[in-house]
Amino acid sequence: MKKLSLLEIISIAVGSMIGASIFSIFGFGAQVAGSDLPLAFLLSGFYAMIVAYSYSILGSQIISNAGPIGFILKGMGDTPITGALSILFWLCYVVSIALLSKGFTGYFLPLVGLELSYLNSSVVEFFLILFFVVLNFFGSKAVGRSELFIVITKVSILLLFIIAGFWTIKGENIQPRFDAQHSTGLISASVILFLSYMGFGLITNASENIENPKKNVPKAIWLSILIVMIIYILVSLVTLGNLSLEEVTAAKENALAIASKPFLGEFGFLLVSIGALLSTASALNAGIFGGANVAYSLAKDGELPRFFERKVWFRSMEGLYITAGLGFLFALLFDLGSIATITSSVITAVYVFVIVSHIKLRKEYGGNLIILLVNLIILVAVFIALLRFQWQDHRAAFYGTMMTFSGALITEYFFRWIRNRTLKQRNEIKFKSQSKPYK
Repeated sequence: MKKLSLLEIISIAVGSMIGASIFSIFGFGAQVAGSDLPLAFLLSGFYAMIVAYSYSILGSQIISNAGPIGFILKGMGDTPITGALSILFWLCYVVSIALLSKGFTGYFLPLVGLELSYLNSSVVEFFLILFFVVLNFFGSKAVGRSELFIVITKVSILLLFIIAGFWTIKGENIQPRFDAQHSTGLISASVILFLSYMGFGLITNASENIENPKKNVPKAIWLSILIVMIIYILVSLVTLGNLSLEEVTAAKENALAIASKPFLGEFGFLLVSIGALLSTASALNAGIFGGANVAYSLAKDGELPRFFERKVWFRSMEGLYITAGLGFLFALLFDLGSIATITSSVITAVYVFVIVSHIKLRKEYGGNLIILLVNLIILVAVFIALLRFQWQDHRAAFYGTMMTFSGALITEYFFRWIRNRTLKQRNEIKFKSQSKPYK
């Protein structure tokens, strides 16, 4: 099987990140952060770099498609917490399916002239997810080969958006404000937008299939985060610079398409809408395909309920069906803002334990203890800030997060104690030798 090159794996990560944020939750981020949105993307990128420090060190040496769960199992061993985190990691894909399907619907319905109602949205979300389930059943390889083209297309659309709109920015619209109210909004938006960068994790999930992973995994992680951060900041500057904050938040479902009208007219609205549909659709396909495959990969190591292990492409598809079905259920139960905060909470919890595991593994694989402790404190603070925002502004999301965490723990305990399932140790995960540990 041909290995993925550095350019190919960066394109996959960049494509996933852009699809998950700029087109999906940009308007919601603007509603929370206001004119400080560019700073919020910068700050959330800093959080991603904190996690990237551990991912780049561990991911270049622990070569496993189980991704962060491979790190956690190596660092923490066979515990109920590790098992629950493996389920939470899979649930990240489940909730992201809901997020992306809502992002697609937010651009699709206005484009075809239909009302953004609950019924219309639910129907589109159902058939969209069903389409990709069928597509993954029959032709996922062909879709996978087109990912580089899709990424180039949507990045080109965003670059046109940036270049065309940069000259008409109104400076007063993007002036940051640092009073107490705006600072609170900045922090809240930054922890929500943290999920905007979670796509870089696809690099370690695919590490077994990357050329020279010891060298290319760290490069791909850092470069993909940097590329996406620059795009996020520039797009937010152009959007807020050309529309009032009220206009952006009023059009939060398709904010970028509306923002393109002042300088690109109806052509810009059509172009950006098509780019958004292409972007969210490709990311949704990757989420459904990746979520089912993650379930299978983790099941092989005894880290998910055994029925996922029966999923074999073109034969038994339980992992694919359950991943897609639960994603649609989340889309029905929660609005876009709630789904975004739930996703951020779940992925941040996994990241916290990645750093805890890295602290335990640092003597074997490298890493500075002071940096790791500071990173852990910051991420715990991010997680607390997310729960605080949910409790104050999105109470349903808070309950959804608690249900997600408790559901993972209950499921893990059921399969561990009722069915006597244990996690397999490292004999199934390959390690690359290294001559010198990372610092």
